[in-house]
Amino acid sequence: MICVMTAGAAAYWDDQAATFDAQPDHGLLDPVVRAAWSRLLGPVMPAAKARVADVGSGTGTLSVLLAQAGHMLFGVDIAPRMIDAARAKAIAARVQAEFVVGDASAPPWRAGTFDVVLIRHVLWALPDPDAALGRWTELLSAGGRLVFVEGRWCAGGGLAAGEVVDLVLRHRREAAVTTLNDPALWGRPIDDDRYLVVSRF
Repeated sequence: MICVMTAGAAAYWDDQAATFDAQPDHGLLDPVVRAAWSRLLGPVMPAAKARVADVGSGTGTLSVLLAQAGHMLFGVDIAPRMIDAARAKAIAARVQAEFVVGDASAPPWRAGTFDVVLIRHVLWALPDPDAALGRWTELLSAGGRLVFVEGRWCAGGGLAAGEVVDLVLRHRREAAVTTLNDPALWGRPIDDDRYLVVSRF
């Protein structure tokens, strides 16, 4: 999600909120897709109850998924309607998750308060990804980890995995890449580059 704090960006994503979850990997409404994301994210999370910051949380689908696994979730997104949807989703799922409207590149949380910062399809859209990554790193407690889901898409947007690794290594000592080409994650076969980057230290 584009998370530069401007009225135009907020308005754009507000307009997308009502239909955002129609994409299989956004709403995780298909049990097969939901299970695939659970299998992907479960092993890279610390033991519950980890404090997880979902940066650019959108409609809160991944936050709710991880809250159901026993973690404590805190989401931020630029679009108020996305945040409204996320809060409603958490209530419907009967999980505890806090969502706030804010700029993903400068989340409104104290340094050193999270075990995980989760970023999905955000980094590529920011005007200064290096500065944002520095801020996200500051949010981590000792031993915390960064978890990115990113890609470089056929339409031309996104970042190559190597670009994300290079950015992460400016702030961290390690970055491991996993290719995400399983159709179950996306609800269909894909022919572009999608991947997970995890930095544990």
